[in-house]
Amino acid sequence: MLIDRFGRRITNLRIAVTMKCNLRCFYCHREGQANGEESELSVSEIAEIARAFYDLGIKKVKITGGEPLLRKDICDIISSMPPFQEISITTNGTLLAEKAEELRESGLDRVNVSLDSLRPETYRRITGGDVEKVVDGIKTACEIGLTPVKVNMVVMKGINDDQVEEMVEFVSSMNRDGIRAILQLIEVLKLPGLERYHLDISGIERKIASKAEAVLLRGMHFRRQYSFETASGNAVVEFVKPVDNSEFCAHCNRIRVTSDGRVKPCLLREDNTVNVRGLKGEELLEAIKKAVELREPYFRD
Repeated sequence: MLIDRFGRRITNLRIAVTMKCNLRCFYCHREGQANGEESELSVSEIAEIARAFYDLGIKKVKITGGEPLLRKDICDIISSMPPFQEISITTNGTLLAEKAEELRESGLDRVNVSLDSLRPETYRRITGGDVEKVVDGIKTACEIGLTPVKVNMVVMKGINDDQVEEMVEFVSSMNRDGIRAILQLIEVLKLPGLERYHLDISGIERKIASKAEAVLLRGMHFRRQYSFETASGNAVVEFVKPVDNSEFCAHCNRIRVTSDGRVKPCLLREDNTVNVRGLKGEELLEAIKKAVELREPYFRD
């Protein structure tokens, strides 16, 4: 079991397998990784690191990027994982429809898909991509059981903050026959150049909360998840508000591994990473424990 010096138990692991991407989302934080695009971990290296975290009590793993589906060996990576309670992947969705079945057969349990707008022009402005490919990917994932699909919408002032309602209806339409999709509304980080797009989404949350028939307070980050009926189906909407939020950090249960093999205790810090590439056995376990010792909340009261 991994517990940091602030008493936070770590149960979730995020492993970035590439920094390459086929979109150009201007708000992308690259999983907090500034470089290392040309030094991706191999399948065997990823499996070794994942097994060490599993042996230390990690319950769930999420494979991230960049865009992880760009790796030709992504299914090999998934099938190399130890028996975590859940194996998921976060993707921009552009390649999901064509690869969903193979991903499921490799052992993937579910997906997170980034979708900031259903409007082609707005989506293209944010990402440079084709929104229809992403919508097809979400529908395919719902149909074959990579569920619940979590649809991640980063809410940005002046760009898509007027489109939340239509996104709620879209995700609800996936849920006419049971909950297959959840909308996650995410507050954009105040990274350099993004300050003008930052919007405190508390006002949106209050509107959603007023409709809610049920509220779930999740252990991870103390996120609130609201359920209610819409004209399209059953809505489940979760709020992710990390900015200046000490409660969010106080209940963080995740740790990251970068695509070049460093354990990263916090998304927003680069000065406390621990390189574990090439390590095995007890040496690898001790390096992970060292990274956990360096872990501390980014936002505090």
